[in-house]
Amino acid sequence: MSKQERWSRLLELLAVEGRLDVEQAAGAVDVSPATIRRDLDELAAQRLLVRTRGGAIAHGVSYELPLRYKSSRRAPEKQRIAGAVADLLVAGDVIGLNGGTTTTEVARALALRTSGGAGESVEGQSGPSYTVVTNALNIAGELAVRPQFKVVVTGGVARPQTYELVGPLTAGVLNEVVLDVAVLGVDGVDPKLGVMTHQEDEAGISRLFAEHARRVILVTDSSKMGKRAFARICGLDSIDSLVTDVGIAPDMAARLTEAGIEVITV
Repeated sequence: MSKQERWSRLLELLAVEGRLDVEQAAGAVDVSPATIRRDLDELAAQRLLVRTRGGAIAHGVSYELPLRYKSSRRAPEKQRIAGAVADLLVAGDVIGLNGGTTTTEVARALALRTSGGAGESVEGQSGPSYTVVTNALNIAGELAVRPQFKVVVTGGVARPQTYELVGPLTAGVLNEVVLDVAVLGVDGVDPKLGVMTHQEDEAGISRLFAEHARRVILVTDSSKMGKRAFARICGLDSIDSLVTDVGIAPDMAARLTEAGIEVITV
């Protein structure tokens, strides 16, 4: 079992039990107690749990663990991807952002680019630089306090694992807006099947983002290339650009380029 797999297992156990004992955890993942202590120390340093004498307890509420842990994985790649996407967006754009760790980094990168305060509108008047339409509660929360953004939040039912709003209310809002750019995070990219995610309700909402945008930018690290997930969002013909890291296999990049997608690696 790799270190990443071991950490995933420890966090899953913690999410269920609320606390972990070193000896118990060592038996569950079949490693020494010394290894578990080091793992728990490293996870505590990333604020994914709280160390206790002899073990660990969940940091805050347990349902936060999956998203927090995902945020810590491949963080440098996601931040480089986000910076490259921010460079592709221009003042005045109406931008759709679905939920996920990479799209969250895109929102943060865009906020840093405009951190001097309110921007200039297309007509030259002082006001928001960007309009962001999102179904992600965490993205909306981070951008709502910044005057350079007009934030439109869809309605819907919140999924605690990803902070995304889904359902008929979400679809109702997206059916009434027109986007310049949709920036989509996904769980899998397959040359034949297209782009996918794990949850069918999230897939339907991401599909609407794509359908209502003039341009669709896919953002995902190279670990998702060639992977399949349960629910299909759309085919490759709906994607204009892919921004990913340099770990993408050359043959995969070539196949996506042949499909008419601009592949940008960072």
